[in-house]
Amino acid sequence: MNTILIIVNIAVLLLLMFGLFILQKKHVSFSKRVFIGLGLGLIFGFIIHLIYGTASEVTIGTIDWFNIVGSGYVKLLQMVVMPLVFISIVGAFTKLKLTKNIGKISVLVIGILLGTTAISAAIGIGAALGFGLDGIELTEGEAEAARNAELQERAAGVHAMTAPQQILELFPGNPFLDLTGARATSTIAVVIFAAFIGIAYLGVKRKEPEHAEFFAKIIDTLYAVIMRVVTLILRLTPYGILAIITKVAATSNYDAIVKLGKFVIASYVALILVFIVHLLLLSFAKLSPLHYVKKGLPTLTFAFTSRTSAGTLPMTIKTQTKDFGVSEGIANFAGSFGLSIGQNGCAGVYPAMLAVMVAPAAGIDPTSPGFIFSLILVVAISSFGVAGVGGGATFAALIVLSVMNLPIAIVGLLISVEPLIDMGRTALNVSGAMTSGVLTSKATGEFETEVYKQPNIVEA
Repeated sequence: MNTILIIVNIAVLLLLMFGLFILQKKHVSFSKRVFIGLGLGLIFGFIIHLIYGTASEVTIGTIDWFNIVGSGYVKLLQMVVMPLVFISIVGAFTKLKLTKNIGKISVLVIGILLGTTAISAAIGIGAALGFGLDGIELTEGEAEAARNAELQERAAGVHAMTAPQQILELFPGNPFLDLTGARATSTIAVVIFAAFIGIAYLGVKRKEPEHAEFFAKIIDTLYAVIMRVVTLILRLTPYGILAIITKVAATSNYDAIVKLGKFVIASYVALILVFIVHLLLLSFAKLSPLHYVKKGLPTLTFAFTSRTSAGTLPMTIKTQTKDFGVSEGIANFAGSFGLSIGQNGCAGVYPAMLAVMVAPAAGIDPTSPGFIFSLILVVAISSFGVAGVGGGATFAALIVLSVMNLPIAIVGLLISVEPLIDMGRTALNVSGAMTSGVLTSKATGEFETEVYKQPNIVEA
């Protein structure tokens, strides 16, 4: 009987996907199809949850099959992340788009990412204090106890690394290993490796122009092919979001969400406030926040549902270049650095809120100016090397709490609402990366204002 019910659920998903395909054939806009997929997934997932519950064999078996579409789509995006980062940055050198401003671009991108992360930390502190969040009120069940045991092991690894050792982790000791994405800092390592290749190309161009020209043609060809692959994958976005959000709605622990509702609400208030800061920064640069929201919403929606900044990277880069008018080199720098540096949601808001919640248990007044200043500084510095995949916020929280000598058990106590909050955090991470790209491009004069202003007619 369970098998029949699973087959029925699969048939419904296929029917919904066929409906999205029909909309595509009728030339319904990409953005509308993304949101239709999101809405259908929420409804379908909640129906599965109501009928079967989260732990039934039918739900588990159904989601296992749905993952072929949802998780499969995310894997396809992750497949092109490293090749895209490498080829795009080398291509920026061969097209002479970064040679004059590379130092300024790097400083601006990293500076904006770290600056907004510091602001995020301050807002996270304010939200935790404003809502009166207290870590002592949280209780530990079996799942939380198991999670905390795992976190103790990870925390030991964090303590074992000094600040200089963490910086060394950013360098590409084996670029071929980093091209596989094997390390949390692989993306930055690939960026550094690509920059060295680009600088070497410029040297060869001066001495052996014929070799440099041949190399540039190879890079241009590879870039064109990879971007075509990205386009093909992005066309699957509405189907991927449908399957992903169905899984989220079907498997969420709604009782735990209600129990920890105050923390969830406080988290989203903080995340929304930081997003408003992004819009204000764009306004100060004389750019319309409304254009940013309308054109960036499909990318932010995918980040929200998928919970992976790395998987969103192809969309992050394409949205910046095709919709916002950011130059290719800057879009790739901002997108790539945004995966591991200054993630506003995962490395900014979340660790700061947890630190405030557990500070009283360690005998520290969370409202003291010294504690607040130290926490903001630690959060900003610790935001280097945070992985752009699910779990990056946990790693960031462990680092911050460990450096501040605060209890880490609270991280495990929030496991039941972690997926829900991580959705908002990931979307904010991506927004921070795109904002840094737009602002840097505007500041360096490599920004196409007319592209930013025009209606969003680009289809994935």
